[in-house]
Amino acid sequence: MEQEGGAEAPTVAKETSQVEKELAESVLNAPGVLRIKKEFLDWNKLLKTHHNQSSTEGGSQASGESDKTSPQDETEPPNKKGKWKKAKGQNKRRPHQKPSELCDAVRLCPSFLKDPDSCKFGDRCRFSHSVEEYLANKPADIGDRCYVYDTHGRCPFGITCRFAKCHTDDQNQNVVNPAVYSPEAKPTTSNQIPKDIQTSLRKKQYKFPKSDQYLRAIGKLSTAQASSDDNVGNKSSEAKVNPGTPLESRVDEGSGNNSATVVNDVQVNTQDGEVSNIRNGNDFSTQEVQGCEAPSPPSNVENPVPMDANTPSGSVTDEDAIKLIPRERKKLEFADKLYLAPLTTVGNLPFRRVCKGLGADITCGEMAMASNLLQGQSSEWALLKRHQSEDVFGVQICGSHPEVMSHVSELLNDTISVDFVDVNVGCPIDLVFKRGGGCALMGRLTKFEQVVKGMIGMLDVPLTVKMRTGIYEEKPFAYRVVPHLRDWGVSLVTLHGRSREQRYTKLADWDYISECAKAASPMPLFGNGDILSFEDANRHRQSTGVAGLMMARGALIKPWIFTEIKEQRHWDISSHERFQMLKDFSNYGLEHWGSDTQGVEKTRRFMLEWLSFLFRYVPVGVLEQPPQKINLRPPYFVGRDDLETLMASGNCADWVRLSEMLLGPAPANFNFLPKHKANSYR
Repeated sequence: MEQEGGAEAPTVAKETSQVEKELAESVLNAPGVLRIKKEFLDWNKLLKTHHNQSSTEGGSQASGESDKTSPQDETEPPNKKGKWKKAKGQNKRRPHQKPSELCDAVRLCPSFLKDPDSCKFGDRCRFSHSVEEYLANKPADIGDRCYVYDTHGRCPFGITCRFAKCHTDDQNQNVVNPAVYSPEAKPTTSNQIPKDIQTSLRKKQYKFPKSDQYLRAIGKLSTAQASSDDNVGNKSSEAKVNPGTPLESRVDEGSGNNSATVVNDVQVNTQDGEVSNIRNGNDFSTQEVQGCEAPSPPSNVENPVPMDANTPSGSVTDEDAIKLIPRERKKLEFADKLYLAPLTTVGNLPFRRVCKGLGADITCGEMAMASNLLQGQSSEWALLKRHQSEDVFGVQICGSHPEVMSHVSELLNDTISVDFVDVNVGCPIDLVFKRGGGCALMGRLTKFEQVVKGMIGMLDVPLTVKMRTGIYEEKPFAYRVVPHLRDWGVSLVTLHGRSREQRYTKLADWDYISECAKAASPMPLFGNGDILSFEDANRHRQSTGVAGLMMARGALIKPWIFTEIKEQRHWDISSHERFQMLKDFSNYGLEHWGSDTQGVEKTRRFMLEWLSFLFRYVPVGVLEQPPQKINLRPPYFVGRDDLETLMASGNCADWVRLSEMLLGPAPANFNFLPKHKANSYR
C-alpha cells in the first residue's frame, strides 16, 4: 500500500505469529484506546509492550504483590525509589537550567556592540570588549538567512546573531538593507513597560489615586498601604489546606481588620492567630451544603435569584459614596468568536502568532501574577506583550486581594494597550490556590465582588472572568456565581467544564456548562473543554447555547483546529505542513526572544514545550474512525513518511532532533523535560 510522501506503509513482520497478533489486538481493543488502521500499527513496539506487561504481572502474582507501577515513559523522571508513578500535574523534579548556562562561552558587551565607547564600566565590565576573542569562541552559524534581517532590514544583534554571515561585512560590521529598513517604522510588539514606571514601581513610588479612592470607600486603604498581600512570604495571608472544612463556607469580612476567611478547603488565619468560621447572610444561597450532595440547579435557572434582591451584597453596596469618574467603556462583540485560551508557558507570543494565522479570533496573554506586576518584574511584564497581528487581545491577571487587583488594573489601564482584561478564577495550582487566588476566589464571594467591582472601576476596557465548575468534582457551584458576575458588570465568563479537583482528568461536563449559560443570560458565556475537531465544536455550540468556544489543549495538539471549525472539514494535514508551522514558530521566536545564542536556546525550549503537546496529534489518514478524541490514547504507530513518524514520537530526544532541524545543534549541556505531564491523555 503506497502512502503520501512515497513511503510504503508498514506491515506486520513475517515472523510474527498468529498468537502474538491476537495478543496485540487485545491491547488495541482495550477501553480508552484510539483505533488506528492496522497497516500503520507499530507491531514491534506493541508486542514488546504487551510482553513486558505480561512478565511484570506474572512476577507480581508469583511474589503475591500487586504491581503498582506504570510503564516507563521517556518524558518523566523516576522517583527516588526508581519506580514510575502515575503522571499528575507538573514535572516538579525536572532539570532547570539558567539562561547563562546556555549562552556563549564568551559574551560580548551589549553596550560595546552598539557603540565601542558607550560602556560606562570600562575595564570593570564583566563582558568581553574584544570582537576577536568573541568570534574565536562563538558557535558556528545556524544558517545563511536571518529572519529578522529579511523582515525588518536590520538585525539588532549584529555579529552575535547566529545567522550573522548574511548581514555582516568583512570588517564584522552590521549592514542594513535600505529597501526594507525604516528608522521611523513602529515596533511590531507593544506593551513594554516604560523604564521610569518600572523604576517607580520598584521603589514603591507609583501613585494609584483612583484605586485608592475605591479602597478608601470599602475600608481597604490601610491594608493596601501596609502590605503587598500576594507575596509568598506573607504568612498572615497565606492559606492552609484544611480538608475537613465544609464546601463554600467563609466568614464575614469586616472593613476594620483582617478577619479570617474559610474558602472551601482553604483556611486563612487572622492577624491575631484566631480562626473564625462564622457564616453570614452573603452566602451563595440559604441552603446549607455541609455534608450534602451537590445541589441541583434551580428550576428557574433562566432567571435565577440566588439572593434576596433587597439584601445588601458584601461590603461594596454604597456605590453612591464611590464617586468614580464615569468613562465610556470600550465595547467588544464576543459572540461566535474562536478564543485561544491563555496558556501558561506554551501560550507565548510566537505560538499565538501561529494560531492567529490559522484562524483564531481572540488571543490572550499568559497568566500574570498581579503582585509581580506591581513590583515591576520584567519577566512578568513580558507576558503582557502584544503583537500587531493580534487585533483582539487581552491579558489575564491572577490575584486574590482587592487592593492588589484594583492597583494593577489602574496601572495596566494607564500603561498598556489591550482590548479586555481577564481575571483568572480557574487556576488549580496549589501555590496560587493556597494564597486564595485562582479557583479559591470562587468561594470567597465577598472578596470576589470587591475584586471585580474594583477592577471594573479602574478599566476603560471590558473585564472578563475565566473559571471552573468549582473546587470539588461532586460539588460544583459555578452556576451560583455566574449570576453575580453578570450583576457586577462582567462582560464575559469563560467556563472550563471541570473542577479544580479534576484538573484535566475525565471529560468536561458540557451539560453543566449549558445550565450555567442559561443562568448567565444575557451575559455571554464561552465554553471550554475537550474540543479537538469541528464536530466537537458544532455539537457543543448547538446543544449548550454558549456564545462562543475557547480552545486550550485542542489548540496545542492541532493549532489548525480554528481553520477546521471555520471551514467545517477535517484537515488531513501533511507532515511537511506541520513542519512549516514549527518553522514559523522558530522564526517568530527568533524575532521575539532574539537571534543570538540565548534567544535561540529560549526559542528551542519553548518549542519543545509545545512539541510535548503537538506529538499527540494522530493524522486523519491514519485513523480508522475520524475524528480523534482528546481522551483516547493512540497505540504505537508509524506515519506515512519518516517525518510524520518522528513527529508522533513521545520521546524527548526526538523532539530535540526536530528542534535541531530548525535551530541547529543543541548545546552539549542541554537537557529537557516538559513542564506539563500528560495526565488525562496517557
